[in-house]
Amino acid sequence: MAKYIIDEAKRCLQCKKPRCKEGCPVRTPINEIIKMFLNGQIKAAGEKLFKNNPLSVVCALVCPHEIQCEGQCILGKKGHPVQFGLIENYISDYYLNLFNPQAKVDPHRKVAIIGSGPAGITIAFILAAKGYAITIFESHDKIGGVLRYGIPEFRLPKSILERIKEKLLASGVKIRPNTLIGTNIAIDDLFRDGYQAVFIGIGVWQPNVLKIKGESLGHVHFAINYLKNPDVYNLGKKVCVIGAGNVAMDVARTALRKGAQEAYILYRKGAGNIAASEHEVEYAKIDGVKFEFFKQPLAILDSGVSYIQTKFIKEEDGTEKLVTIANSEAIFAADSVMLATGQGARGTIASRKKRIVMDKFGLVVTDDSGRTSREGVFASGDIVTGAKTVVEAVKASKKVAQAIDQYIGNI
Repeated sequence: MAKYIIDEAKRCLQCKKPRCKEGCPVRTPINEIIKMFLNGQIKAAGEKLFKNNPLSVVCALVCPHEIQCEGQCILGKKGHPVQFGLIENYISDYYLNLFNPQAKVDPHRKVAIIGSGPAGITIAFILAAKGYAITIFESHDKIGGVLRYGIPEFRLPKSILERIKEKLLASGVKIRPNTLIGTNIAIDDLFRDGYQAVFIGIGVWQPNVLKIKGESLGHVHFAINYLKNPDVYNLGKKVCVIGAGNVAMDVARTALRKGAQEAYILYRKGAGNIAASEHEVEYAKIDGVKFEFFKQPLAILDSGVSYIQTKFIKEEDGTEKLVTIANSEAIFAADSVMLATGQGARGTIASRKKRIVMDKFGLVVTDDSGRTSREGVFASGDIVTGAKTVVEAVKASKKVAQAIDQYIGNI
């Protein structure tokens, strides 16, 4: 593998105007990183990656590279792009072992971080490096948020998150697990206890429902909940996943790894309308996941899913409209049904009663720098944008960390 990575790095053309950098949401200086790597400066390359993106080691594994950096590589126009994800992972993993942060905590500059997902971890690393006294409040027993509880082990090994936790602790960050802010401890309590700023990065964990009959049956499960701990579920031999996003692919692939003999994606549109990335769909097919297109669920039964067939028709203005086909109802037999139709905010922390404005979807409303309607409270990540990629959360959180630093500096 190491030889392959070196050979891949040597393919980089070192473009003067690197399109790959432009395609990266956090503008990773890819050509510079590759040049440093090939010149024997792997530690310096890793440090540069980490300072630009504290979750570089994670993004290297889970980013949709094909539509970001690699998708913009000039070599991809007529052949294969440089696979920077592999190079980045090698460098970042190497650097994480060498990274030895020194805690330099100023107890008079306290920041509370609610949630230890991508946004919270990014904020914690950036502000800890500036000497802030950081406390992370995590409702689960382990850190990671969606990284731990929403991405399968085969895509993101949990050992990486444990290493990240070690580096946070070494940076002087305090972590309070199993602590849900908004119940026994409120945001007002945090300010009372000396925190000068509060960051909300709780993600979106409320599963969306289809609002069809049968969703409460015992063999029906929410995909986002299943991914938290798939070992506690008994799905039977045949699993039907309703939805076609990345979560749906993760669930179907996980089910096959956990003993299901068949896993199907049931989707009301066609293959060209799938929300999941092309690579994730291809991996799902390689793993044995099968697809049932143009089937719209009507109800969930003990024996499976009642559906009606659909099709696209062209309107007079040339646009396509999805319609159902009369008298095409049928039943798709399945032992278990997974609902992977997205998720929204739970709203435990943020509410108008607490002077934090939310939109109609329960997402926190902020300005471009993550400032909420309440002074001293900031937010970013999925709780602001809805479910997005890890690197998008990092991008927003870097800006928010700067805003928090400026805010406390002006108090």
